[in-house]
Amino acid sequence: MAAARRYDPERRRRIIDAAIRVVGRSGIAGLTHRTVAAEADVPLGSTTYHFKTLDDLLVAALRQAGQGFVTVVREHGGAAAGPAAAGQEDDLAAELARLTGRWLADRAGAELEYELYLAALRRPALRAVAAEWWEELAELLARRTDPRTGRALVALLDGVCLHVLLTGGEYDEEYVRDALGRLVRAGRSGR
Repeated sequence: MAAARRYDPERRRRIIDAAIRVVGRSGIAGLTHRTVAAEADVPLGSTTYHFKTLDDLLVAALRQAGQGFVTVVREHGGAAAGPAAAGQEDDLAAELARLTGRWLADRAGAELEYELYLAALRRPALRAVAAEWWEELAELLARRTDPRTGRALVALLDGVCLHVLLTGGEYDEEYVRDALGRLVRAGRSGR
């Protein structure tokens, strides 16, 4: 008689969480179905049942981990208010600079998000998911500015975050606030 199959509704989530931990510890190169199965403490067949390919697993991991900064902005008011009125540009810039600093304070989490995000350069299957992160953040910021300025703000924040993470440098909130404020003001005057 075959053993009864154990019902485990959280197994898929545990596998994704394990994949995120493996990438955080060993990078994309360390990600295999076998390493994830060991990390999640599930049979190897479970990882291939839920995720046929490593790209499928990476898409799920990117979708879960890649929402970190977007979630911070969404939950802390980055998109709550309407368009910034004249004179309120600096409020938006200060808010975004503060939130970026808060997000970068968890350096390991930020590095993991970017590692998954940048994996899309070599893995076309990840590109649509990576673009979702960028587009959602730009859309949130466009509610406070306009679509073009929202995209420019995301590009600036992306560059700042990559620079801090790649150089190991300190995050300069005052500099970022000033640069963001310039973009918001330029967008407002260009409407």
